[in-house]
Amino acid sequence: MIALLQRVSQARVEVDGQSVGEIDRGLMVLVCAQRGDTEREADQLLNKLLAYRVFPDASGRMNRSVADLGTQPGEEAGGLLLVPQFTLAADTRSGTRPSFTPAAPPELGRALFDAFVAGARSRHPVVQTGVFGADMKVHLVNDGPVTFWLQVSPAQPAATKEK
Repeated sequence: MIALLQRVSQARVEVDGQSVGEIDRGLMVLVCAQRGDTEREADQLLNKLLAYRVFPDASGRMNRSVADLGTQPGEEAGGLLLVPQFTLAADTRSGTRPSFTPAAPPELGRALFDAFVAGARSRHPVVQTGVFGADMKVHLVNDGPVTFWLQVSPAQPAATKEK
């Protein structure tokens, strides 16, 4: 699975002119399932995302994760805005038109996105989402700018030795 995360001071996603998800300080995350991904990869990616240190500490160093926000007196929890984005799986190595063969089929992509969101909601206090398969408009103020690509690949089956 792939997550493109952006540290934001605010972000929202709209569908048909209506806001469907909105956060203040936190992470806006484009999430993509690829062929071969399972809930195992979704959980591993979520673990990494929640622990990834992209917010400044008192010294200005990126030593705090979104899960760390809200742990200091008077500080609000950081938000997660999770947006399904199958185009992150595009194969752009040749030609001028992307191939989406590496992306998970829509049914699997939706199921894995839903599992990712459910996991996030069970572990983080502020989670908003986009709408799977919708034509979305994403608005954000990238803070920094700070943007990172996280990826967890499916486990490969162990090779067997021939005797």
